[in-house]
Amino acid sequence: MNTFPTRRLILQGAGAVALFGLGSFPFAPALAAANDKYPEDAFKQKTDADAIKALYGKTAEASDKVKLDAPEIAENGAVVPVAVTTTLSDVTSISFFVSENPNALAASYVIPAGTIPAVANRLKMAKTCNVIAIVESGGKLYSAAKEVKVTVGGCGG
Repeated sequence: MNTFPTRRLILQGAGAVALFGLGSFPFAPALAAANDKYPEDAFKQKTDADAIKALYGKTAEASDKVKLDAPEIAENGAVVPVAVTTTLSDVTSISFFVSENPNALAASYVIPAGTIPAVANRLKMAKTCNVIAIVESGGKLYSAAKEVKVTVGGCGG
């Protein structure tokens, strides 16, 4: 009879030790994020103005401190790469809006304090239209917009 521990016993023991060690781990950051309210109403809006109002409750002013990087021509509307960076301080959120999509709000990010305010995503676009980036900083909204020409695909067909 083999008196050496089997691989299965070793793995079970390691798993038990790992789970026991997690027992004292503070889960407060994950719980705080889970309590944030999902902006369901904003994602249902058909126009960018309505979506911005539903998400933020105010309008944004154009700013050269918000840099929106998007292609002038998107060869495939199903995957349009966009990115936003900003030199503004105290950024709390960044959102993307596509004005001619069936639902204007495409993505919205909560930016934790101390995080570099930069977000990149691939958006699905129905047709040629403006992509708008909104940055919330210090309780105010700042925006940048760029027209993207869509040649093929997209969420409109």
